[in-house]
Amino acid sequence: MEKKCLHFFNYPDLQDRLIVLDGWSKAYSMTGWRMGWSVWPEKLIPHVTKLAINSFSCVNAPSQFAGIAALDGPDDSIHHMMEKFDQRRKLIHKGLNDLPGVTCSMPGGAFYAFPNVSGTGMNGSEFSKKCMHEAGVAIVPGTAFGKTSIDFVRFSFAASRDNIQKALEKIGKMLK
Repeated sequence: MEKKCLHFFNYPDLQDRLIVLDGWSKAYSMTGWRMGWSVWPEKLIPHVTKLAINSFSCVNAPSQFAGIAALDGPDDSIHHMMEKFDQRRKLIHKGLNDLPGVTCSMPGGAFYAFPNVSGTGMNGSEFSKKCMHEAGVAIVPGTAFGKTSIDFVRFSFAASRDNIQKALEKIGKMLK
């Protein structure tokens, strides 16, 4: 039985107000190429065209050819990369939950974990500073993503498994 991929394009009643922005950065590991694409309601195209012309345009030819090659090429590297990120996601999820006073839900989308650190007796900002100064691990306080995230921090797991494990070990020693 074939599964149908559900997305917002499956809902015609949204088409007059749906804006989709995407790019090559994550799926094809082309973050420095600064290329993307979008789908807009027809009535908004003249407005976004004015924005694009004055804000960004004329992607260089090598980047365009690289984007085409990424789209036309095999997806093997994407699947391999997804497997590696899944391994890192599981590693950081378990490692964070093993730290005293830290609780973390399983990350679902990007390569970031967003644990609650209030059980350590610190808020996210205090925890981030202590990790940087005492453990040498750089993380981002949750308040960078909204004032209601005061007790959270953001960890990236776009690093190697070894670096993730070392960071978790350093933080574990710091919390003892």
